Amino acid sequence: MRGMPGRNPDNLAFSNGSIVAARGVKEPPRTRFERDSPHAWRMVAAGFLATFTLFGVVYSFGAFFKPIAAQFGANRSATSAIFSITSCISFLLGPFTGHLADRFGPRRIAAIGAVTIGVGLAATSQINHLWAAYITYGLGVGIAIACCYVPLIAAVSGWFLKRRNTALGITASGIGVGTLVTAPAAAELIRRLGWREAYVVLAVIATALLFVCAWLIEAPPVELNAPEFSVRRIVRTRQFKLMYAACMLWTVATAMPFVFLPAYAQGLGIKAVAAAALVGFIGFASTAGRLGLGPLADRFGLIVTYRYCILVLGICFTMWLYGKSYGMLVGFALVMGASYGGAVALTPAVVAELFGTRGLGVILGSLYTGSAIGTLLGPPFCGALIDRTGSYRLAILFTLTVTIASYVILLPLEVREAER
Repeated sequence: MRGMPGRNPDNLAFSNGSIVAARGVKEPPRTRFERDSPHAWRMVAAGFLATFTLFGVVYSFGAFFKPIAAQFGANRSATSAIFSITSCISFLLGPFTGHLADRFGPRRIAAIGAVTIGVGLAATSQINHLWAAYITYGLGVGIAIACCYVPLIAAVSGWFLKRRNTALGITASGIGVGTLVTAPAAAELIRRLGWREAYVVLAVIATALLFVCAWLIEAPPVELNAPEFSVRRIVRTRQFKLMYAACMLWTVATAMPFVFLPAYAQGLGIKAVAAAALVGFIGFASTAGRLGLGPLADRFGLIVTYRYCILVLGICFTMWLYGKSYGMLVGFALVMGASYGGAVALTPAVVAELFGTRGLGVILGSLYTGSAIGTLLGPPFCGALIDRTGSYRLAILFTLTVTIASYVILLPLEVREAER
């Protein structure tokens, strides 16, 4: 009976040419290509283009900060809330979009993101009240990031085993390149056209690029021999709780410069385009950090490298604290960018190392809800400190403190890595 055609008495499942025991598994393989194959690098290209587009748009917000605040006579806290709400929505929706991508594939979800970012930016160009941007920009751009970032990062992770750190580093480097290109370009568009018309231009370009991403991306091969997956079990583990608390804190440090650094530089008498270029320097350095820290993580340990990225991220804020010249601010931007870029790029790799790649979309989405809290509360709180004191000093010290605290929280993870 075992050799009869059409019979499968052992209930074996076939995935990419291999046979694994899979009783009760009904999900068929979603692709004929294997992990680490040349075809897998197509997903890296899609992920790079998505992060380039999404974060190029959102991290250029610093260039729009002063024109929007001046248009509506708003203070720093109210204006920075646009960025905070956007980031919060993108992180909060991560578990939902991650689950949908795990179930239906990332292509459809990314296409939704392409539509929402275009509609959101175009609608923001027409607002007559600041609070309307909380809805148009917050929902439009926030939903787009949720639909594209977590699903595509999870897909890239699932397409690689041996070269995962490198693949994720290249994918996440799109954030840095997008920031480097888009922030100064946005400042120049604002100078030439005004902030409203600049958002219309960004809407058209971003929509087109994200549709290309949706066309390129595919769901990874099915991992039928993976252990039983339970997101409830994972979020209750000590490792996940430590990662969650740390992400909630160090995300404040990633948001602070993108919102306030250009305005701080202009307060020193630096011209608007040069001030916006500081965000571009962050993007440039973050690209180097994302690409260079993958090999270092392979050599010195993934979690150890991840922790030290966060430690450097916190310490470098002393350069901003005492930065009174453009050269000092450029130095801060470069160090901050390299450390922040490494931390962001290594986060999915750390999660995959600790919990595996099955259901990675919903795991990452759940983790990033901690980041949602940090970005929702951090910039408005820092903005309120600046408005109340008339100085950036307390806001910078607060950011430095919570980032160092996140490094301390992650110290027990090193012991866990040694055990593994």
